[in-house]
Amino acid sequence: MQGHSHTPFEPSICISTFKESKDGAAWVLGKQYLRAATSIGANLAEAQAGESRADFIHKLGIAQKEARESLFWLRLLTESKIVEVARLTPLIKETEELIAVVTAILVSSKRAKLD
Repeated sequence: MQGHSHTPFEPSICISTFKESKDGAAWVLGKQYLRAATSIGANLAEAQAGESRADFIHKLGIAQKEARESLFWLRLLTESKIVEVARLTPLIKETEELIAVVTAILVSSKRAKLD
């Protein structure tokens, strides 16, 4: 995303948050988040190497779903007070922006497919 210094590997910064906690729930939720968040980058990479427009759209759709799931886990971590809101706010904002960008690409790609 333009203007951001974050990389597709940004989710790894959350690991330190979960390692600091001895709480089993924090560790489980953190692992769930990490699985979903790292899947976003993997599916975006797969989309770029798509064999067809349909394959590209399919992989982007998976990335969008994984981004939404990542946002769910981040919100759950803050709502349950496992992690302070201020600590995850940048990741929540970044994930919301990523969802918006992927959604816009999906919409335009599907529209172009119809033309």
